[in-house]
Amino acid sequence: MKYSETVTWLFAQLPMYQRVGQAAYKANLDNTHRLAAYLKHPEDGFKSVHVAGTNGKGSTSHMLASVLQEAGYTVGLYTSPHLKDFRERIKINGEMIPKRTVSTFIATHTSFFESHQLSFFEMTVGLAFDYFRNKKVDIAIIEVGLGGRLDSTNIITPEVSVITNIGLDHTQFLGTTLAEIASEKAGIIKPEIPVVIGEYHKETLAIFEEIALKNNSKLYKAFQSTETLLPSDLKGDYQKSNIRTVQAVVKILQQKKYNIGIQHLGKGLQNVVDNTGLQGRWQTLQENPKIICDTAHNKEGLTYVLKQLQSEKFEKLHIVLGFVSDKAVETVLPLFPKSATYYFCKPDIARGMEVAKLMQQAENFGLKGNLFPSVQSALKAAKKSAHPTDLIFVGGSTFVVAEVV
Repeated sequence: MKYSETVTWLFAQLPMYQRVGQAAYKANLDNTHRLAAYLKHPEDGFKSVHVAGTNGKGSTSHMLASVLQEAGYTVGLYTSPHLKDFRERIKINGEMIPKRTVSTFIATHTSFFESHQLSFFEMTVGLAFDYFRNKKVDIAIIEVGLGGRLDSTNIITPEVSVITNIGLDHTQFLGTTLAEIASEKAGIIKPEIPVVIGEYHKETLAIFEEIALKNNSKLYKAFQSTETLLPSDLKGDYQKSNIRTVQAVVKILQQKKYNIGIQHLGKGLQNVVDNTGLQGRWQTLQENPKIICDTAHNKEGLTYVLKQLQSEKFEKLHIVLGFVSDKAVETVLPLFPKSATYYFCKPDIARGMEVAKLMQQAENFGLKGNLFPSVQSALKAAKKSAHPTDLIFVGGSTFVVAEVV
C-alpha cells in the first residue's frame, strides 16, 4: 500500500474514537498486551515519561520533548490527535515518522491486526513504540490518548508519570465525577515510579495520594512549587501551570542523572514550536485583523482561553465556532461572550456537530450569528466582516482548528 492508502485503511477499516466516538473505546488492555508480545515488547526498548490529564497533556509533552532535545537527547514524542497529518502523532526530535515506515509497518502486520481486530489506537501505539525502539531514542515522551488506566500507552514503565490536571471530559468512558476521572488517570501510576501532579483539585488530591502510597511512588505536587516560572513561546495563560509541571519533571529527571541544565530548560521552553512543530495552542494566524486559534474544547480549557480572549485589545469580537456531536455544548456555551458575532460551522469529520443544531443551542444562551457549511466559509465570512482593529477567534474543537492552521 502507498502511504495515502495505508492511512485511509487505518482510519476507515477500524472503529476509531476520533471518527466514530464511543464505539472505538475498549475496556481492557488485552489486545495491547497481545500486540506488544507479538512485536517482541518494544515498550521495553526505550526510556519514557508518561503524561496524562484532561487538559495540558499535549503542551506539557511537547515542552518536555523540547527541553530534552535542547539537552542533546534523541527524543521520541507520541501525541494525539493530529491536526493535518497522521504522522504528527509520532516524531523523533520534531521530525515526523517517514511515510514509508508507516506503510511498511502496517503492510507487514496487517494479518495480525485484522485477525485480532485491533483498534486504531492499538495499532498506532504499536507503530510508535516499535519505531522508537528501532531508532534507539534516548527517551520518549508518551502522551496518554484517553484516560490512563485502560489507555493503550499504559504498558510502559516510565522514568516519571505526569498527571497535568483533572476536568469533566469524556465522561461516557471515564466517569461523571472528578474523583472517578482521577482514578482512571491515576492508573498510569506505577510501583516505585515518581509521579508529578500539575494542578490542585480538592476532590482528586486524596485519590492521587492514596494510589501513590499503594504503589510506593513518591508524589510531587507541582502546584506547590515556588520556583520562578521561565517564559515560553507558548503564550496561552493556561501554560503557566504546564510550565510549572515541566519544571518539576525536569528536576526529577536531573535526580535520575539526566544531564539537563537550566540553559536547556530555558531554551527548550522558549523553542517548543520550532523544536517540536506544535500548533493550535493560542496560535496567532495573522494580524489586522488579528486571528487567534486554540484547540481548547472542554469547560476547563475554554474557561482559560475565553478569559485571555477578553484581555486582548479589539473593537469587535468575531468567533468561528464548531464542535463534535458528542460534546455536551450546554456546559461550554454559557462561557462564551454574548457581545461577539458568531460564525457557526461544522468541522469536516463524521463526528462534527450539525451546524443547525449548534446554532439552535447557542441561541438558547444568547449567542447570535449565522451558520456556514464549512470552517473555511465561516472564517472567510468573519474576515470579510472584520475591521483591522477587530479580533477573530477560531475554536471549539481540535478539528475546527485543524482546518485553519
